[in-house]
Amino acid sequence: MFKDRREKIRAVLTEKAFVSYDELFAMFPDVSQMTVRRDIDYFEQRGDAVKVRGGARSMRFITEASDEAYASRMNENVRSKISIARKAANMLEVGRSIFLDSGTTVQQMVQYIPNERFTFTTTSPVTALELCRIGQPAVNLVGGRLDHDYQSVSGLQAMRFLSEINIDTAFLCPSGLSAASGFTGGNYNECELKRAVVEKARYVIMLMDISKADRSLPYTFCDLKDVDCLICDAPLPPSLLSAADSAGVRVIDISETNN
Repeated sequence: MFKDRREKIRAVLTEKAFVSYDELFAMFPDVSQMTVRRDIDYFEQRGDAVKVRGGARSMRFITEASDEAYASRMNENVRSKISIARKAANMLEVGRSIFLDSGTTVQQMVQYIPNERFTFTTTSPVTALELCRIGQPAVNLVGGRLDHDYQSVSGLQAMRFLSEINIDTAFLCPSGLSAASGFTGGNYNECELKRAVVEKARYVIMLMDISKADRSLPYTFCDLKDVDCLICDAPLPPSLLSAADSAGVRVIDISETNN
């Protein structure tokens, strides 16, 4: 029956990080594959799963990713984040469609944004509220599922929202950067959203304190070749600097500009 089938799928998503469509088709041979796919759509809309190639990932396991909790990250490397954010804010241009992600370094930008007619889109409710307090900037808050630890919006609704807007300049924060894995994060949904932003944006600026260098988390959302500018607070390791140069990335080391 309909309810029994979905209860069984719910149980699988509770026990396993990933379930393949082939596995589900085998579990329910008496219903069509399209019906099973609609069941997964149902669980994605509820926020219990996210569709990926070949099946679905359980949100229970995705939200238990290896990144630090949001509150803890806000208090890490604050001086470096502020310096990076100040430099990034100087690169804002009125008349552009600007995307700000939920990274803690990006949030530090708000205090340096002048009261002018910028147009911002963000996945961070905290950032949206702070931008509104400035006065003149127009602020779009992406709708969707709010992650407790990351304090950011992601998921199917957020992806649909992004598909309907244009992005000229995007400011993003990675949780890690390595030559092999590119820019990475620990939350699957958030990385999927960042990947979509990178694909849409005309100009991508990455904000990263040096503690993220040579660090690789589970999910890659873009590579160095996808980024136009990287702002960091100290020299990149030689291997990363060489890779960035080969990819045509403009690297701004604020430790050099502050000397």
